[in-house]
Amino acid sequence: MLEDLKKKLVSSLEFIYPDLDSSFLANELIQTMGLDQQCQNPKDHQNNWDESETLLITYADSIHNTAAATTEKPLVTLYNFLQGHLKETISSVHILPYFPYSSDDGFSVMDYLAVNESHGDWEDIERIANEFTFMSDLVINHMSARSRWFDNFKKRIDPGKDYFYEGNPQDDLSAVVRPRTSPLLNPVTTEDGERFVWCTFSEDQVDLNFENPKVLLEFVNIVKHYLDHGVKIFRLDAVAFLWKKAGTPSIHLQETHEIIKLFRVLIEHHSPDAVIITETNVPNRENLTYFGNANEAHVIYNFSLPPLLIYSLISGDCRHLKTWLMSMPPAQMGTTYLNFIASHDGVGLRPTDGLLAEEEKNQMVSTMLQFGGQMTYRRSREGTDKPYEMNISLYDAMKGTIAQGEDKWQLQRYLCAHAIMMALEGIPAFYIHSLFGTENDYARMENTGRARSINRSQWDISELEDQIENKFSHHSKVFSRMNELIAIRKKQSAFHPNATQFTLHLGLQIFGFWRQSMRRDQSIFCINNISNEVQDIALSDINLIGTDDWVDLLSGLKVDDLAGSLTLAPYQTVWLSNR
Repeated sequence: MLEDLKKKLVSSLEFIYPDLDSSFLANELIQTMGLDQQCQNPKDHQNNWDESETLLITYADSIHNTAAATTEKPLVTLYNFLQGHLKETISSVHILPYFPYSSDDGFSVMDYLAVNESHGDWEDIERIANEFTFMSDLVINHMSARSRWFDNFKKRIDPGKDYFYEGNPQDDLSAVVRPRTSPLLNPVTTEDGERFVWCTFSEDQVDLNFENPKVLLEFVNIVKHYLDHGVKIFRLDAVAFLWKKAGTPSIHLQETHEIIKLFRVLIEHHSPDAVIITETNVPNRENLTYFGNANEAHVIYNFSLPPLLIYSLISGDCRHLKTWLMSMPPAQMGTTYLNFIASHDGVGLRPTDGLLAEEEKNQMVSTMLQFGGQMTYRRSREGTDKPYEMNISLYDAMKGTIAQGEDKWQLQRYLCAHAIMMALEGIPAFYIHSLFGTENDYARMENTGRARSINRSQWDISELEDQIENKFSHHSKVFSRMNELIAIRKKQSAFHPNATQFTLHLGLQIFGFWRQSMRRDQSIFCINNISNEVQDIALSDINLIGTDDWVDLLSGLKVDDLAGSLTLAPYQTVWLSNR
């Protein structure tokens, strides 16, 4: 088994580091992961999930206890909330970077091996990991400019001397794909004089240099550390930008894909039930490449879903959503999609390239601004600033429509969006604020000076529980209905992440698709009115099988007359199942 493992590692290492001894480096990687002591044999195309899989996305301190007498750390508060309110709903928990950091709410990591002491400690992480499948960020592209490694870089000593990527201002960097408008190269004074470090995202987030194999070994050691503390899902943050090369776009380079393969091989030989998820907020066709040949990411984010679904619901037109869904290849066994419609970041617009016209994007942006949202920009290759990300809470994004502005259908539109997301091929992921219908947080945004903070609220546990218990609060209505939808979804074999999916054609105001279980013992027709008007559908257009008994899982309504019609209220969803 070790020889087969080594062959796989050497195959990638020879491409990444053609001038190094790949066999020697492979042995170092194996020893660092402890695979020379214990190595498991992963099965090809193994699904480490089923229809009961649901993922929660949260910061360590999204919920905290501000009671004057308490010294409770946020990770303890979070654990108590999960146990008290979400134990039957959520199976996996993604806690966004919980390490010491200097900026970007955690994504500028100062120490990968420590837990931010203001949040808690490793025991708190392990307590959550013992109850839920635990997902951790591996912030692999960049590190804080205030880290020990970067201090050593400036001092020109190890570890850190050659850990960060240096650029030359004289090089042609015009082709580099930028997600920000900040300078790509930043001057730094070191013991050897001025150096220019590569900063894809910000001056405080300095890109790491994977051309140095010591950096690769450091991160393999970090991965082993996380596995030892109960991490089972690894989110490779901003991994598309990992390998840089002057004169190229410096995104999606083959070296990056080979490094992902390396991590996949090492992780699954340590823990066959562990999973890699790549975070690549890019156009859809580029995103799909991170599956590789079922040998890179186990799971990729469905980044095109949030903007397309928002556009469909505020325009009342699902043609682009249908076109996209028809173009999505079924994921191979052992791989799947992560479906989400809200996260700690804003709603990216690059994943709509080739899917929405510029005029349609502009209409959506204008509407989000009208609903209180903000906009961040990126620097294009032409040197102009283009809209990159819509910053708005999902609840406020559902306030109304492009044509008519705010209306009375916000709650129904919001729940419809989640019902669609839950039913699609893949694993559903819920940003914690989506469970409560949290609104735009203008105070937090003003306090931090960052647009993304509008959707990064922090709830006091007492206030949150009061809102959940108040049946007249929209927070309570959202939380209650979301839990009901998830509970129903988790019981349906046709909603397995790899179950068959086909797109239905029922007009522009009805978004529909069909799911069939892998055992073919259940079919569900997911029919969604994405408009603010009542819609009637002839049941003959859905092609329900006459010998089966059909029932709407959400309302309990039985469908007896297949020659009749189905009437849907604005933003109503039905899940017609034959069992």
